[in-house]
Amino acid sequence: MPASHRLAALAVAAALLAPPTAGAMDADLRASSRGPTGLRLCGTDGAAASAEACRDMDLDALTGRIESALQAALSKAPAIIRPLLKRDQVWFNDIVLSAAESMTQPDDDFREAFVATLRQRAATLKGVAQGFGRSGVAGRWVNAFGSVTVTPAGGFYRLAIDTSAVYGTGSDRRRECKATAQVKPAGGWLTGFILPADDSDRATAGDAKSHSAKPPAIKMRRQGGTLRVVIGGQEWRDEARPDCEYMWQITASYFADGKPDAIAAADSAGTSFVTPSFDCTRPDTASDEEICADPDLADNDRRLNLAWKALLPRLDETTRSALTGDQRHWVLAQTHQYPQFLHPAWEKTTSHMHFTADARDKLDRLQRERIALLDGFDDKRSGLAGLWLGYNAVLKVTPTPDGGLKADGWKWEQGDWKAGCDFDIKGKVINGVFRSEAGRKNPDTLERDHASLIVNQQDDIFAGKRDGSDDADPAKCRRNIMISSTARLFPARPSPDIDNLGGPVR
Repeated sequence: MPASHRLAALAVAAALLAPPTAGAMDADLRASSRGPTGLRLCGTDGAAASAEACRDMDLDALTGRIESALQAALSKAPAIIRPLLKRDQVWFNDIVLSAAESMTQPDDDFREAFVATLRQRAATLKGVAQGFGRSGVAGRWVNAFGSVTVTPAGGFYRLAIDTSAVYGTGSDRRRECKATAQVKPAGGWLTGFILPADDSDRATAGDAKSHSAKPPAIKMRRQGGTLRVVIGGQEWRDEARPDCEYMWQITASYFADGKPDAIAAADSAGTSFVTPSFDCTRPDTASDEEICADPDLADNDRRLNLAWKALLPRLDETTRSALTGDQRHWVLAQTHQYPQFLHPAWEKTTSHMHFTADARDKLDRLQRERIALLDGFDDKRSGLAGLWLGYNAVLKVTPTPDGGLKADGWKWEQGDWKAGCDFDIKGKVINGVFRSEAGRKNPDTLERDHASLIVNQQDDIFAGKRDGSDDADPAKCRRNIMISSTARLFPARPSPDIDNLGGPVR
């Protein structure tokens, strides 16, 4: 291919890394910062609170103060931080609107607490408006879920965590955490552990290790005008911690609260902003917002774009075209990833809550898996054996002692753990063609197409003809007989980041 045509193809393909525009996607995928921030509790149509509650508690006045305080804070916020502050307000609104449903019950204590929450939010936003420009990490940081107070302590930092998200009456609608953690510098992040509940006064993170078999990991760093806090990739529920049974909302972006005191003013930890490949002043999707919020995710985005641009020119035209189509689908998957796990539909009783840790972790793993494919793209591979990956499937093909091949893997329907296709394929290559051991009209197949591998190519045709009758070809996938197991995969080198999302849902 002439150099000019190759560069033109590269430019077009690189554009596929961009998500669809905000106006062309479902509301739950769109960046929260693109929508209104006003909290509407009262009114005639779709009111969250009763007319009586609106009148007795003067809710319109309270929500008006919150919006005024938010706009004042936004006017002082750096442009790159405004979308994150707007998103934080939208999340606060989500919590309050859920809690407002409980005000139909005669619970005066809850109503008083509800009003106190609204007043506190207005005060919090006034503090945020004063906090921009703070250096370092020391001091008090706040968001819709609560606060983290960071104190220097001789070579490390001590964190006092206090989060509380009340989605309504009853313990099952509350997510609260009071905990202590300690971190110390480790590269760009400060890393450490959440201390055991009964050892919160110990002096070092090393003490935490000796008193807990596996204390929850935690890390933090500045991302421009915010403090980014992330808990480690493990289960975020600990029944042995009565004050912090649910930890997932610790993972979030926090905003400086008020002017720094003398200790905070003297802190000099870095305040750089890791910029992804797109403009963080106008993120299009909810996943984009989270990428801008987190230095690791932003760095993943840059690495992915560099790997993509480096790979395309060395591929033949057929492989380049196939991978470009796969990348288009992967970008759509990334667009869905963060909102899908932030409010997981499969958690039927709690999907209205914010699963910030899990959502961030799943987005991180999706990015790293794709980077592993692009960086380790084995375009010189011959034969069928090896690891293969696409936007919606993964397959590992290994030789067997009898000279055959065994292929294990799965194809997923994003967001639906019941609708996957499990690959368990066995057979031999005879005269250059893979022959499955399964004796059926629609056998499992493995076929090379330049650098890619097509799995069960005939199933696309068979799936459209299945009618559920006894003599029809059996379905290869779950839930829907018309789902096809056909997949096009690409040669990847083994990596701990491939097929490492965990859990039954992709």
